[in-house]
Amino acid sequence: MNNGEIVELVIRRHGLSITEVSRRLQVSRRSVYNWFTQQNLSINIICRIGEILDYDFSIDMPDLFCSGENQTTNKQYFKQTTGDYQNSASYWRNKYINLLEKHNEMLDQFRATSFQLV
Repeated sequence: MNNGEIVELVIRRHGLSITEVSRRLQVSRRSVYNWFTQQNLSINIICRIGEILDYDFSIDMPDLFCSGENQTTNKQYFKQTTGDYQNSASYWRNKYINLLEKHNEMLDQFRATSFQLV
């Protein structure tokens, strides 16, 4: 699989629509689809998508992320984008939704165990 195909697979597994990915990255949907066909997708694009999905692509693309030059670039990029993203409403909305989903899962587990005790 090429880098673009790996990125596409991860996006689809996360259940995020291409429209939502393009909106968060502030690019057209066509750009996102074009990325999926690229053999050597830019590490900056991969990092941006990873930030949106809260996913570490270095697991799937260790060769791309292991070179010393890319590690420096990645750290600088993440410092820059993380600060901007954490100040956005989108970041806090996603954080709240994730927390709410975890809370609901715990409630369901609690209810299931409570009924077993009765």
